[in-house]
Amino acid sequence: MPKRQYRSARSVRQPTGDIVNRLQQLARNLWWTWNTDAQRLFQAVDPGEWRATNHNPITTIASVTHERRAQLEADAAFTANLADCEMQLARYLKTKTWFDQTASRREKRLHVAYFCAEYAVHECMQMYAGGLGVLAGDHLKSASDLGIPLTAVGLIYRHGYYRQHLAPDGSTQIAYPEYDFRDWPVSDTGVVIDIPYMARTVKARIWRMLVGRVELFLLDTDIPHNRPRDRHITQFLYGEGGEYRIQQEIILGVGGRIALETLGIEPTVYHLNEGHAAFCTLQRLRRLTSLGASLDDAIDFVRETTVFTTHTPVPAGNDRFEPALAWKHLQPIGRDLGLARRDLLAYGRENPDDPNEPFCMPVLALKLAEHCNGVAKLHGETSRKMWLRVYGTNDPSHVPIRHVTNGIHVQTWLAPEATPIYRKYLRPTWVGAFPDEDWWANVDRIPPDELWALRNVLRAKLVTFIRSRLADQIARRSGPIDELIHAHRTFREDALTIGFARRFATYKRAPLIFRDKERLARIMGDPDRPVQLVFAGKAHPLDPQGKAFIQRIYRNAKSAGFRGRVVLIEDYDMHIGRILTAGCDVWLNNPIRPMEASGTSGMKPPLHGGINCSILDGWWPEGYNKRNGWAIGNGQPLHSRGAQDAHDAQCMYELLENDIIPKFFDRGPAGLPRRWITMMRASMRSIPAKFSSHRMVADYVQDYYLPAHMGE
Repeated sequence: MPKRQYRSARSVRQPTGDIVNRLQQLARNLWWTWNTDAQRLFQAVDPGEWRATNHNPITTIASVTHERRAQLEADAAFTANLADCEMQLARYLKTKTWFDQTASRREKRLHVAYFCAEYAVHECMQMYAGGLGVLAGDHLKSASDLGIPLTAVGLIYRHGYYRQHLAPDGSTQIAYPEYDFRDWPVSDTGVVIDIPYMARTVKARIWRMLVGRVELFLLDTDIPHNRPRDRHITQFLYGEGGEYRIQQEIILGVGGRIALETLGIEPTVYHLNEGHAAFCTLQRLRRLTSLGASLDDAIDFVRETTVFTTHTPVPAGNDRFEPALAWKHLQPIGRDLGLARRDLLAYGRENPDDPNEPFCMPVLALKLAEHCNGVAKLHGETSRKMWLRVYGTNDPSHVPIRHVTNGIHVQTWLAPEATPIYRKYLRPTWVGAFPDEDWWANVDRIPPDELWALRNVLRAKLVTFIRSRLADQIARRSGPIDELIHAHRTFREDALTIGFARRFATYKRAPLIFRDKERLARIMGDPDRPVQLVFAGKAHPLDPQGKAFIQRIYRNAKSAGFRGRVVLIEDYDMHIGRILTAGCDVWLNNPIRPMEASGTSGMKPPLHGGINCSILDGWWPEGYNKRNGWAIGNGQPLHSRGAQDAHDAQCMYELLENDIIPKFFDRGPAGLPRRWITMMRASMRSIPAKFSSHRMVADYVQDYYLPAHMGE
């Protein structure tokens, strides 16, 4: 266990005064995480503290001295900006939303409970590991923008997800900071609930986060009321082994349902985002039968009102627990439901008659949810084939799993440098927007020289950021001065910049582009047509192969053929993700098809004129139109992993040599890459509107939430 090292906002000298109170009030609604005016306001309070705290307004405000407060109060520009942000938030909360304007009276009685194990709302709160959390955070923001009656439930982790540092040999060093939640823009509700857990009761404090119009409630067992082993349950996101995971999932699913009831919230629909929260269904059955419903009627009702989103097409990626472990934790629920071990565990088995089959969380969710979906069209097809046995069929068309393709919350991921040019030419109206709004259709209004100038600004910003982060990484491990000097010369502002940033699962094949190092070095080494590669990402803490991939890329970046042209940025988070997706010209994605459920990182570069180069997997088969990016291969699988890797790497090299690099460096009389700009526009025109989380959430409302709410 790491030593407790709280840095509480209450331990810092607390200024008092109207301006500070107003700033704190503004910071308590996470609306600011997608409003650049509010972010710049908090940054102006103390730019150094803002950077040091990973853009945390609570700790930034808490650091204000009396002298600085007086300066802020006397600063007419600052006080005007504060008043403007307050007005923007008030207007946002009062504006009639899409749901307000389109839902019937009966539909407006909808109330969705959204359960997820992780939420990426902002980088200053480490409650997320990767894409699942990013999707959940964007889902809440769009639900707020669209006015969907939704309450979210999750866990709050004392140590969060791990911080990643790289040793001099490129090996991953894992660190778990200790967070004091009073330093975060969350509030203690003062409510502590009792969660039945095996033969005892575990208590959980409920924290509240306000995300625009949406409330997110987070359970915390690290409180003095509990035994040390129970306080440990919400310490780490995705840490340790199977018993730790099942404990967390009981707190999330069972405790989450109890929390809603305690708070007086009665949802009409439950949305389980991945299988981690599937025990919520069992708690609902337990509650309904305790009120007098028969088990069969309770099952019917729970199924009718539950939506389940499955995310991983990789069998090993789904939580499975050995029968003895599952029964050890679920026996009290079985007793309350009148179910013997065999009968209860059958709900988590593909073959209910096999007593040795592990208990699978997605299987439990599939069996107790009538409304099930994958997260892309291809993933829906893959899921129907994957879960045939659950439905007792050999025909995928008989498996009732559909799909809702993922999307991104545009304002969260849009670089502030892009805002002026879009206001001028696209004229987006974010507040009160409908899910089918498409400002990007007007991208041809942007003059090519201004669009290209924006790309150059964002690439230059990325290069500056990379040099700064590399210098920090070198300083942290006491690297030699010549490395530090080299870091400040790394990358060029005029080079074709390719990015790869995501979770380092092995099926994503991060090092694939290095398969033929000599050829790649020749491609990247042309001084007249420079190419550079930036990588970022974390492996699961228990995944040695993923960590080995990181080490391989790190060593390649240090080698003679790639030094200064390839970098690996450590400790990937939302902030780094925003910088990279805005600054890269090409976004690379090369998983093994069809193992990428959806992916959302590639949806972000087109907001800034970035272009995708990807395997036809996840969302890309729905996005690619042969004019807005590049497809690696044709989607047809080969007979072996080695053959597939060789083929896909060859395709990448040919695309770079014959199409990508020539288009980027073929400049006209005005110095503009006309063919490249044409493709930039095609990318912007075809992707941001179609793959927004507004469209995604509206799909859930119309095709899942309302049918579950209306009993259809």
